[in-house]
Amino acid sequence: MKPTQQTLQQVERALLKVAAKFPSGQDAVMTDILLQVKPDSGELLAFNDDMEELTRIVVDQWLEPTEENLYANAANVIKQCITHLKPQIEQMAILRPFSFVMIDEERETISDVYLVDDDTMMIDTELLKGLDEELDKFLVDLLKD
Repeated sequence: MKPTQQTLQQVERALLKVAAKFPSGQDAVMTDILLQVKPDSGELLAFNDDMEELTRIVVDQWLEPTEENLYANAANVIKQCITHLKPQIEQMAILRPFSFVMIDEERETISDVYLVDDDTMMIDTELLKGLDEELDKFLVDLLKD
């Protein structure tokens, strides 16, 4: 499902509220941002590592009971919004590396949505698919010699 303009604005507002909790110029804290989508209420919640709620919004488009692949669609919307708000997100007073992580209702990681390090920025975990197998093969080839 393609996100509406209203959905993008709602998610961007939530991300800006999170960024406002960590204004640049303050002492940097060590945390990741955990994002949880609740399918039954359409809510998007953001937490720090201590599960302290940073913000909560209701995304009207996510209230539709016919929404398939809600988590994947929500992750794509969040990625799109973070990319649009990249300057504000990267100025947050959070020690690097930090990431935005999508979690489910049991607080288990669904996906890493966005990772920021001084030298690295990862917006999509698809870039790392197969890396373990390639490294294993490299190690086996290296040890053969």
